[in-house]
Amino acid sequence: MQIILHRAATRGGADHGWLTARHTFSFAGYMDPSRVHFGVLRVLNDDIIAGGGGFPTHPHDNMEIVTIPITGALAHRDSTGGNGEITSGEVQIMSAGTGIRHSEFNASETDEVNLLQIWMFPKLRNIAPRYDQRAFSADERKNRLRVVVSPDDADDALWINQDAYFAVGSLVAGTSVEWKLRNADSGVYVFVIEGAIEIAGETLERRDGIGISEISDLKINSSTESSVLLMEVPMR
Repeated sequence: MQIILHRAATRGGADHGWLTARHTFSFAGYMDPSRVHFGVLRVLNDDIIAGGGGFPTHPHDNMEIVTIPITGALAHRDSTGGNGEITSGEVQIMSAGTGIRHSEFNASETDEVNLLQIWMFPKLRNIAPRYDQRAFSADERKNRLRVVVSPDDADDALWINQDAYFAVGSLVAGTSVEWKLRNADSGVYVFVIEGAIEIAGETLERRDGIGISEISDLKINSSTESSVLLMEVPMR
């Protein structure tokens, strides 16, 4: 078992006034050679966007981009025709492929929106760009790991151009959940959105992250009421 521990306080960050960002991995003006990626997981940003703020239209290519609002609502528009709002409880995915242009703005002029934006290297390059979003109910996430992103139709989740699986769970104190890896060569990155958990002998608190590889399964124990994001990703 190999473990990489990222405490919330050790993340990089930037304050642009309208945007307060915390970067688990090197991004923009934050560069740490020891924290560039975990397998194909390249970016894990924890963003707070002020009312009326947002990212104007900009391009991406050959990247899988997942957005998970924690609080508030985000207004999305892209060059594939995707247009709408995404709120807490929903997940959005874009396969940038040959190229996509999009904008993301806080849907409120007064309230903040807090979101996770995750970038992952694709399995296949230069595919046709695509966009999708979906809501997952609180009951689906309660005391279990609900798969929300997957390459497998059987998971009833958003499709991703990568052998990667995202699962979210809302756990009451004292709950234990298990994850069996789908692929032997993959690792797992767990990010604590809220609360506190124990995993692989480590105690993690709010916005801590842990990457674990060379395992076949793992158990998460919730010390308090907790919300977690688990990502199984290829390590090469």
